[in-house]
Amino acid sequence: MTFSLHAATIPSQLQMLGALAGLIGKAEAFCTERGLAPDDIIQARLAEDMLPFAYQVKSTAVHSLGAIEGVRRGSFSPDLSTPPGDFAGLTARISETIAALRAIDPVEVDGFIGRDMRFSAGERQIDFAAEEFLLSFSQPNFYFHTATAYDILRWKGVPLAKRDFMGRPRTKA
Repeated sequence: MTFSLHAATIPSQLQMLGALAGLIGKAEAFCTERGLAPDDIIQARLAEDMLPFAYQVKSTAVHSLGAIEGVRRGSFSPDLSTPPGDFAGLTARISETIAALRAIDPVEVDGFIGRDMRFSAGERQIDFAAEEFLLSFSQPNFYFHTATAYDILRWKGVPLAKRDFMGRPRTKA
């Protein structure tokens, strides 16, 4: 089997983003059922020095679609924009990310292999080949932020199971 950068990245991102959309829906329903203010979840963080749920959700978009866009440009920098502040905005961000990822031609992603790529954060710059950037930098970040969003919801008491985190696995047709 030939290595496919597209197959190693985007299908799993779509699976996890679909699951994350479900998690956001469950978090919103939890707030409604319990009479909680949405910010009790949206601004929740596991530790004082960690960023909140909304940031975790935003970062899944940044390290999936944003990473692809970075490879297209040849550079990626941290997204310092403010995350959506409500469930509707978080849902929209994930829905838009899913739609944009689905529209990407696999041939384009596979064509990234060997392309020069730079991560820049202030004075810090790290050079990568595109596939190294996607697989060793953005992909671990993507899973970290997805897992952290799930963990925040579990910590806040949202009734979730592993299946909620994993989403719908891709099975043999």
